Amino acid sequence: MPLRLPDRLPAIDILKHENIFVMDNSRAHAQDIRPLRIAILNLMPLKITTETDLIRLLSNTPLQLDINFMKLRSHTSKNTPIEHMMMFYRDFADMRREKFDGMIITGAPVETLDYEAVNYWDEIVDIFDWARTHVTSTLFICWAAQAGLYHYYGVPKYPLEKKMFGIFPQQKLEAQLPIFRGFDDVFMMPHSRHTEVRREDIEQHPELTLIAESQDSGVSIVMAREGREFFITGHLEYAPNTLDNEYRRDVGVRDDVELPRNYYLHDDPSQPPLVTWRAHANLFYNNWVNYYVYQETPYDINQIR
Repeated sequence: MPLRLPDRLPAIDILKHENIFVMDNSRAHAQDIRPLRIAILNLMPLKITTETDLIRLLSNTPLQLDINFMKLRSHTSKNTPIEHMMMFYRDFADMRREKFDGMIITGAPVETLDYEAVNYWDEIVDIFDWARTHVTSTLFICWAAQAGLYHYYGVPKYPLEKKMFGIFPQQKLEAQLPIFRGFDDVFMMPHSRHTEVRREDIEQHPELTLIAESQDSGVSIVMAREGREFFITGHLEYAPNTLDNEYRRDVGVRDDVELPRNYYLHDDPSQPPLVTWRAHANLFYNNWVNYYVYQETPYDINQIR
């Protein structure tokens, strides 16, 4: 099944060139099937890039998905054209009476700030609370994962001595969970962050289950509420060149930039990146949609609670 996307969304043309089947709203209206409604709160600066990364992964499910992009009223994006935001995004305030089968909340470039110092923190907290009664299952990515763990459970974050930057091996701790169906014993995950959450704080909360971690990058995936919430500290959604773009943007400009680990062929930035995480990224998102969204959501979406 294709994804149902807003007409003229830039990701449509990009993904069609990759032979990924997507459907715009004009064609989707002809189908007599209730699609799963997925909300994406995109807090990343380069919104079109993040849209494309997430849609690429969501496109692999056989289920039809209706993608809805959410934005904050209390924050204006400086890196995405206002015309794009007006055409494809809606304010949370305009969506809060709706219900969704799944939701994805992305990272944001504010991780070194205290949560309460983020100028849109109050609205984020409102969305977090709303999601618990209006969404079947939510994925929190990177900063959103740390922020969600802090808001719901009081889990603190800690500054790292140096940036966690590269591709790191992760181990499953709850291999029997459907989210890991088809996974190998070890899987790779991109990370790009300056802060962390720690195992000992997660273990203080019986409501939380640490389901994947790394000896190198620490806490990887935390699950809560039997899969209604997943907190992912890395970026399975990253495209092959994302870390390369970030490295080349910062090298020579900042004094804390190191080569991303386990990324370039022979650790040589003149060589292309080695893509070692894409297969498991596809599996993760496919399993999330199939087992935690589709199978758990009521047919009448208004019955979500």
